[in-house]
Amino acid sequence: MRRLLLTLLLLGSGLAHAGELPETDWLDLMPLSDQKALEAMPEIDHNSPEAQGTFTDKGGLKQSKGLPAVMYSTKTVAAMNGKNIRIGGYPVPLETDAKGRSTLFFLVPYPGACIHVPPPPPNQLVLVRYPKGLKLDDIYTPLWVTGTLRVENVNNDLADAAYALDAGKVRVVKESDL
Repeated sequence: MRRLLLTLLLLGSGLAHAGELPETDWLDLMPLSDQKALEAMPEIDHNSPEAQGTFTDKGGLKQSKGLPAVMYSTKTVAAMNGKNIRIGGYPVPLETDAKGRSTLFFLVPYPGACIHVPPPPPNQLVLVRYPKGLKLDDIYTPLWVTGTLRVENVNNDLADAAYALDAGKVRVVKESDL
């Protein structure tokens, strides 16, 4: 129950500790035309091999053919390029250092986003570069990530992203943040 509460409150909290940037909302990364298209989108069918835990040789998490165009959108918000932000989300680890700390990961807006299909559109995925690394014990643990956001097309076998963030700080969300 506690994890559910953290999940529900994370993205809508907007609260910042002293000295932290205000929270950037995930919708700030999506042009208004895409926001409207998402609102009008029909229900998505989750009956795919990935839903049963079966993945293709490419990881199985890329967008399936036949979804509404907004689910493939790489449209970005130019004003976000080069902006120093703090955004909350969930990690999808890609690379670790010799000590097992995640140094490269996707940040997604909701837990399990790259496990359930379809994954979020590329403009709702952020590739995070964090050379200091972070020990991740659970991909369902929400994180705050602070750093410089860049508009950057990222193509990965797991998923595609329209943004990358050079993180200066990554930390687990605590109850006191909410």
